[in-house]
Amino acid sequence: MDLDWSAQEIAFRDEVRAFLAENLTDELRDAGRLMTSVYADHRLQVEWQRRLHTRGWAAPAWPTEYGGAGWSVAQRYIYTRERVAAGAPPVSPMGIQMCGPAIIGHGTAEQKAYFLPRMLNGEHFWCQGYSEPGAGSDLAALQMRADAEGDDLVLNGSKIWNTHADVANWCFALVRTAKLARPQQGITFLLVPMDTPGVSVKPIVAPSGEHIQNEILFEDARVPRANAVGAIDDGWTVAKYLLEFERGGVAYAPEFQARLDLIEEAAAEAGIADDPGFLLRLAEARIRVATLETYEFRAMSAGGAPGMSASVMKVMGTELAQHITELGLEVAGRYGIAYQPQGARPGGPVALPHGEGPVIGPLFAALAPLRYLNERAGTIYAGSNEIQRNILSKILLA
Repeated sequence: MDLDWSAQEIAFRDEVRAFLAENLTDELRDAGRLMTSVYADHRLQVEWQRRLHTRGWAAPAWPTEYGGAGWSVAQRYIYTRERVAAGAPPVSPMGIQMCGPAIIGHGTAEQKAYFLPRMLNGEHFWCQGYSEPGAGSDLAALQMRADAEGDDLVLNGSKIWNTHADVANWCFALVRTAKLARPQQGITFLLVPMDTPGVSVKPIVAPSGEHIQNEILFEDARVPRANAVGAIDDGWTVAKYLLEFERGGVAYAPEFQARLDLIEEAAAEAGIADDPGFLLRLAEARIRVATLETYEFRAMSAGGAPGMSASVMKVMGTELAQHITELGLEVAGRYGIAYQPQGARPGGPVALPHGEGPVIGPLFAALAPLRYLNERAGTIYAGSNEIQRNILSKILLA
């Protein structure tokens, strides 16, 4: 595997740098630099996607026939590294990274023609309706009903941990359309307009004080059967395909490298850059990032859906992300005890009481505990890491 960039790839890198320099405002840079979770400020995230769409770069991995950039694996990796280094926010993964590939892979021609352009230009902003109060990592246990009545499916039940459901106008959901022999059967992948009568949203406030998560309630909400992606009762096939992109559809390593650089800079300011224990933990993190980067290169060079590599990258990436936030909290020291979300640009409004005005101590120290708290969910969402290890053991040890 050749890890040197070609002349064409270096030229592409320079093109990306020029685009970022021209299009990133100070406010957009703050939206990326001051994030405390995997989600940026909603308004600025949408604005950044608009600028990317104008350039044709909103969907790097989509084929050009559907409006995507059609970039190679190397180009996608270069763009991610440059975006993170420049401080640009990511676009929301729910539509372009997750639902989009599912529609491309399993949707009808009519669904592709209607949904994909609106997903790219930001007219449709998506949330995910998978987990339920009694069905999280054991997703096949979901019970939310979708009863057929004429040309409609009538939805009753609830979904939970729905990121940005409070601002989304569409939801891709898994619903129970039949009770069959195996729990994975009788599930349908459905596209639901959030303004459907009978759909309501309740906020969930995170430990960091941010309102990003929600619960969605469905009471006799009618959705056309034509909104099903794939066959009725066979939504598990679509869901598994989508989860590959959710778990391993992006590279973790470029962001981790940038975060470790910031931690090292902050450690120098805090006077602990020469502490042997800290240096050992920092070196361990850099080695783990380099290992992950090598694996990501190999996985992405294979092309197509991530497959088994999705589970590997999800486990390695989320556990390493937690380790990095622990290093950040160590550098923050006593300043990390204070609750200062006013220094951040979180992915949603801060619902818990807090002070106003400038932060006390270094800005890095104000962000560190917020990032630490948010990252605790990383090993749970998209299928817990225990589930990922079960998946890998079945594949590799069978």
